[in-house]
Amino acid sequence: DSWFYDSPMSYLGQSQVEELAKFMSQANNSNPPIDEKHLAVLRGDPSAPPSAIVCSSLRRALSTMAAAFRDRFSRRPEDKILIVPSLQEISRNPDTLSITPAFTEVKASWIDRESKICDFQAIFTKQVDVSLHAGNKPINTNGLLRMTEFCDYCFSSAVKEDHIIAGGHSIYFRSFFRTFLPYGEDHISKKNKIINAGVVAFDLIKASTPDGDKYMVDPKSISVIFGGF
Repeated sequence: DSWFYDSPMSYLGQSQVEELAKFMSQANNSNPPIDEKHLAVLRGDPSAPPSAIVCSSLRRALSTMAAAFRDRFSRRPEDKILIVPSLQEISRNPDTLSITPAFTEVKASWIDRESKICDFQAIFTKQVDVSLHAGNKPINTNGLLRMTEFCDYCFSSAVKEDHIIAGGHSIYFRSFFRTFLPYGEDHISKKNKIINAGVVAFDLIKASTPDGDKYMVDPKSISVIFGGF
């Protein structure tokens, strides 16, 4: 854990996301069909169904998405990373607190500015949508509320795409699986965190009940695309 507020992506993180970017660029028909389908969505291939890219407001998550999807952003300048506040990490540690003011352009860290991976600041300026970024997570919220808010967002009229590519954090996603996988399901995602720059695909299901909307991750749909747990 870092004791820097909103700690940036580290040099190690840059090398990890480079491996992901390389994997996506070199993927081909030798992959299993299900993986190739997901990879086409990630790359934004012309044949792939539409996908939205959303992300936590924390700098290291945004840097990861900018670096991993730089080829897609270059080919598709209309694509943007939408900051969704409910994806902010679950913890009280300083590195889970956003320092980007509400509705303000994200600033590249000095590590990002020195990097040759991509022009982070150009992507942050041109292809990050801060229209939902209301600043740091409020004190009257918690992880469960934000995870439920994210599920609500996924099924809201604001999302027109068939697939959502979400950039976030390891504790958040482990908590997400623990909360929305069936209680009796013994899955590794409930115990282990997704590795840095890992990619996992799954289907999220919504059911309307007299007690309100309920959400579930379909355990049979979970697929490790890169890295894993």
